[in-house]
Amino acid sequence: MPDVLIIAEEFGDFEESKRRVDLLGLDKNANLVVIELKRTEDGGHMELQALRYAAMISTITFNQAVQIFSDYIESNSYQKNAEQEILNFLDWEVANEDLFAQDVRIVLASAEFSKEITSAVLWLHTYGLDIRCVRLKPYKDNDRIFIDIEQVLPLPEATEYQIR
Repeated sequence: MPDVLIIAEEFGDFEESKRRVDLLGLDKNANLVVIELKRTEDGGHMELQALRYAAMISTITFNQAVQIFSDYIESNSYQKNAEQEILNFLDWEVANEDLFAQDVRIVLASAEFSKEITSAVLWLHTYGLDIRCVRLKPYKDNDRIFIDIEQVLPLPEATEYQIR
């Protein structure tokens, strides 16, 4: 996802909960992004997990995001300044808490999605929640692995049929 900066992997710094967000990101509009990954064919209850995680991270501030990203950078031995990386990604000169994390997006990523999940995603989308299903299909070519990434819901071409 080129429009998302990953700021944490297996993020679970919650009071009174041991749950972990698979990937926590930040989009170009300074919104937080919950990315829930599943290896099972039906996706389990990933939409419910992602909704729970979205609620749990919805109060993260800019300074907290910087600390979360700083921890991620340090754990991966990257030599970067977390705050400057976020500011550069957002094209901001200085932090703007009023514009930060006004919304939370959800991306569900799996090899397949059950009709239970797709029905829930479509229903949630009608209520204005930015939630997507992204299919990940790995392919092997000798010793190389390729991943075909396709957004299946909402249909990307559906926006061509909407009045703007």
